[in-house]
Amino acid sequence: MRSFTSRLRHEPHHEDRALLQVPVKLQDFTRTDPWRIFRILGEFVEGFDALSKIGPAVTVFGSARTAPGSPFYEAAARTSQLLAEAGLVVITGGGPGIMEAANLGAFRVGGTSVGCNIELPMEQRPNPFQTMPLHFRYFFVRKMMFVKYSIAYVVFPGGFGTCDELFEALTLVQTGKIEHFPIVLYGTDYWKGLLDWIHTRMLEEGCISSCDESLYLTTDDPVEAADAVIRAAKKLDYI
Repeated sequence: MRSFTSRLRHEPHHEDRALLQVPVKLQDFTRTDPWRIFRILGEFVEGFDALSKIGPAVTVFGSARTAPGSPFYEAAARTSQLLAEAGLVVITGGGPGIMEAANLGAFRVGGTSVGCNIELPMEQRPNPFQTMPLHFRYFFVRKMMFVKYSIAYVVFPGGFGTCDELFEALTLVQTGKIEHFPIVLYGTDYWKGLLDWIHTRMLEEGCISSCDESLYLTTDDPVEAADAVIRAAKKLDYI
């Protein structure tokens, strides 16, 4: 097994890593942080310009490693198909696995299927079911697009990246930084351990309030997942 430091040395260069590195020596101006601001600004402008025209959207998260044909893959495709049929745009991270399934579900019924792609050392491979593929260098710019242009999140089983997006959304809703919108967790058995810990540790230790447990819905039914989002969208006159 390679050591952690060895693994990092052999992975390709990525803009996020370059941005987050502490400078250890003088650099050419075009590779310094002030210059990167222009690249970052350009990504925000391109993202805002493209996504401001799409209408109400739902972002679907989940593992890039979920195999086509698996129950979660099929459920993600079905959920996204129902969302698209209701007139909602589907956004994903643009990669394989659950992201591919969600883009496929919207694509096959003629819906708008957005992929916010990003360079990653392993899993990211753009899927072919995007009607609007976008490309980002920086994680935080991409994350802003998910939050800004979504009226709901549907979160399928996934790893660290999926949980990162989930907890960011919960935090933004809890603190009133974004309006309360549905956060649907698909796969009750998969999420049970995490939710039990939230209830028995976070809540009992007073780190969250009892009302915070109402910020999310869990389900094993694509129809229920889609309906929760569609009802909220209709209530707010998005569709």
